Order: sequence, then C-alpha cells, then structure tokens
Amino acid sequence: MARTASRLGIDRADVRRARTLARQVGKPIVDLATQHTTVSVERATLRLAGLGGADPDGTPWVNRLADVVRADTGLEHGVSLPVWDALLRGEGDDLLTLAQKAAAGSVTFRLPEGRDATRARAASRRAVAAGIKRIDRQRVARERMVAKVGDAPSKPWIYLIVATGDIHEDIPQAQAAAREGADVIAVIRSTGQSLLDFVPEGATREGFAGTYATQENFRLMRAALDETSRELGRYVRLTNYASGLCMPEIATLAGLERLDMMLNDSMYGILFRDINPVRTFVDQRFSRQIHARAGIIINTGEDNYLTTADAVEAAHTVTTSQLLNEYFAKEAGLEDWQLGLGHAFEIDPEVPDSFRLELAHAMLARELFPDAPLKWMPPTRHMTGDVFKGYLLDGFFNLVGALTGQGILLVGMMTEAVVTPWISDRDLALQNVRYVMNAAGNLHEDFHPAPDGFIARRAREVLGDAVGLLEEIKADRSVPGEPPLLSAIADGTFGLMKRPADKGKGLEGVARKADGYYNPATEILALRDGAEGASTGTGDQR
Repeated sequence: MARTASRLGIDRADVRRARTLARQVGKPIVDLATQHTTVSVERATLRLAGLGGADPDGTPWVNRLADVVRADTGLEHGVSLPVWDALLRGEGDDLLTLAQKAAAGSVTFRLPEGRDATRARAASRRAVAAGIKRIDRQRVARERMVAKVGDAPSKPWIYLIVATGDIHEDIPQAQAAAREGADVIAVIRSTGQSLLDFVPEGATREGFAGTYATQENFRLMRAALDETSRELGRYVRLTNYASGLCMPEIATLAGLERLDMMLNDSMYGILFRDINPVRTFVDQRFSRQIHARAGIIINTGEDNYLTTADAVEAAHTVTTSQLLNEYFAKEAGLEDWQLGLGHAFEIDPEVPDSFRLELAHAMLARELFPDAPLKWMPPTRHMTGDVFKGYLLDGFFNLVGALTGQGILLVGMMTEAVVTPWISDRDLALQNVRYVMNAAGNLHEDFHPAPDGFIARRAREVLGDAVGLLEEIKADRSVPGEPPLLSAIADGTFGLMKRPADKGKGLEGVARKADGYYNPATEILALRDGAEGASTGTGDQR
C-alpha cells in the first residue's frame, strides 16, 4: 500500500521509535521462548507426525505418549528423539501402537546417542515434514477455492459468532448467518477450554456458552462452510481459538483442517486466564509459526483490556500491545495481511465526546498498521438490557468502522447483555451492518479530521503515551536477568492484571532446553520458505 501523508499529523519518526522500542522490549521474550519448550509444543509435534485419537477414557494419545517419554527422559530433550528411537528399535509399528504400549507401561524410552540419534533425527523429521506438507496443501486448497468460487465482495469482512455448544446445531446457524451476509464465522469455544491441558477428541454436542475446539469439529464446520461457499459464490472464512494451555496443538489442528483465522494473542492467556507467562510466550511463538505456514490470519485480543481497564485512560496500553503483537507475529513469520490486530469500541457512552474519542483511537490503529486487516470489536462492557440503546450503540460502532476502514468487523448484538443471541437477533444485527456499510462504507475516503482538532490531538497523545510506556518497560531492571516485559506484566500494566513470571497455570509443563534438544517441527518451521516447500499465497478467547 502506498504511504500517504498522515491524516492525524503523526510524525513518522515517532512511529519508527515506537516499533524500535517494541522490538527492543520483545526480543528478550523471543530469546526466552527459543530457550524453552512445553508439553503442548511437543504434543503438537506428535500431531504433525500423524498421532491422533484418544484412549477409552478420552485422554489423547499424544498426552499419553508425551507423559511417559517425559517421565523416562525429561521434557528438556524433546520427545522426538526418544519416540523415533523406540520406533526404530521395534517397540511399535507406528506412533499409535507405541502410544498404546507406553500407556500400558510396556515401553521404556531412552535418549539415543551416536548413530542411533542420527537415525532417530532423520526419521522424526520425515514424519513431521509429512504433516507440514499437509498444511501446505490445505493452504493451496484455500487459495484455489477462493479463486474458483470468489471472495467476499468488500471490506470490512463481516464477522459473526455462533455458540450453541453443539457442533451439529452450530452448522445450520453458521450457514444461515453466511446466507444473511456474514463473511467470517467464528465458533466460540466452550468456556474454560483454554484451561484444559489436552484437546478433546471427536465431534462434541455439549459445551458451555460455546463448542469445544476439536479436530473433528473443525473438519465438520469447514466442510459445511465449503458447501455454503459454493452455494453463495463467495468463500466463507472459519475462525476458532488458538489460546490457552493447548495453543500449539489447536493451531496445528487448524492448519491441518484449513481454518482461515485463529484468535491468537501473545498475552491474553497470561492476563485473563492466569496461564504462566513463560508457557504462553513459548506456545504463542510456535502457534504463530504454524499460522504463518498455513496462511491463517490471527486475531489478537487487545479489546479485552478495555473490559477490565478504563477505555480512555488505558487506550495507550492497547496501542502498546498492538505494537508488541506485531513484533512477535512478524518474528514468527506472519505477514502484514495476516495481522488482525484487535481493538474495541468500549468507551462509556456517557463520557463527553465518546464517539470522537473512539474515532481517534480507531484512526490511530488504522494509520499505524495500514496493511493489516484490523479486527474491530463491538461494545460489550456498556451494553445493558435496553436493546434499543444497544442497537443504536452498535450502529455508531459500525459507523466508526466505515469511517476508519477497518478490515474485520465483528457484528455487535443488541441483546449481548441479556441472553445468548437468537438467530433473529443476529439477523437484525446484520441488517444494521448492511445499512451502515451500504450508506457509508466508503466514507473513510472523505473523512479528514482537522489537523489540530480534537481527534488528531487525541491520537497523537495516545501514541505518545504508548511510546512512553514502552520506554518505561525497556528501562525496567527491577528483576535482574528477567525480560522487562515480564516485570511489566507482573505489575499489572496490561488490563490491570498482575501475573508474575514464576506463577500461573501450566508452569509445570515448561522446560528449559538441554544441550542436544531436538524438535523437527521447530526446525522445519524456522525455514519458512525453505526446503519443505511452503506456499507463498496472499491473501474473548476461551
């Protein structure tokens, strides 16, 4: 996209300074992530090699196998060398048989050395490369289908949620929403799934305010939306959630089953699910490498900060997080067109000039990330039982989206504060979006705030505060040897949540890599467009 003069009077030197600081704050976190592994990274590697399914009690075989390997050899070496060494020694004909024998206690794993280690390394790489090639094929399949049936006719893409708890009820609701104009269907995940340290198996019919994210549920919904895409003559995208304790595994399953977007934020699990910070940063890097390979667009979760912190006072923390999410995403291989950076319309409507403040914040995000398909989130915190006021508030939200050229617009529901929305509520909400976009969809071409007016001044103020916050974080040496961002998170800088680096759920699933650690997935994914032949296409986390 050609760069034009700033509509907000922002100095490009300030933007460069902000990105430099984000890189300086983020780099120690990347270093930390590359020095550690987690149980979910290792299980995702086994899934790439083809191991799936669960035992009669519902425990996934990847968990069974990884747990036994860890007990025998430790997690710090990775599971790949011990597992493929056992296969080469004849302990099992395939991964499933080996996992079953391991669960029964009839296999002992070792760390191979010398020629045995070389053979295990080569065998594991071949097996994992086959899974990554399947992800590559799914990326090509998406590109071909978009070319064949057509894409969404305009931006922003209209993003709508289904959340019945039953995948077989979600499907007709998703298809109906697509027929009414939705471009992206998000299947909300069952409440609390992010805290499960395993991925449920199979098609599920019971969930709590959402449907479990499983490989079979992914497959069923993708097939249904492909059918609807052909019917409508436009590709309907599918979204789910790669967050929580199984972020790497769910990202892997999404790549294997051709999902198009995934909720994937670098800090959401830390702040709002109390997951250990190191665990989260290790897992998010691996998951984003998978998303980069699969051509999946990520959606980040900055909007959640404004459900716990004041949307005016904490506006700069959203910008700071967006800059950090951008750095972490690009470091993992994602491109601008894959960065659905989040922000939200969450200012109290009783605040004077609330609409102008929302415009300023949305314009700032659009100007800082001109090539990213920003994800614009509707009002939730200040929605009430007054559905008429809520419908009007959603209309104002849609108008800001039109004025600022957002890329992904989540449909706001006037009954959000009252009930889980009915299909009829969704239809009315879509009518609201259609009216605003038909009437004012290109208004961003004409809208130029006064250079020294309220909106431009507010945007520059928020960017200045974000730069100041990044400078404070960079300078923090309160915990010697610890990345300053971890200290900032522990202090409650983001969303007012205080999360120390040595606490939180899933800490026991983290290990510092030992000398000789090997993981073929991280090795292949680090190549990005290398030997395994990546495609080069364009195109509330539970």
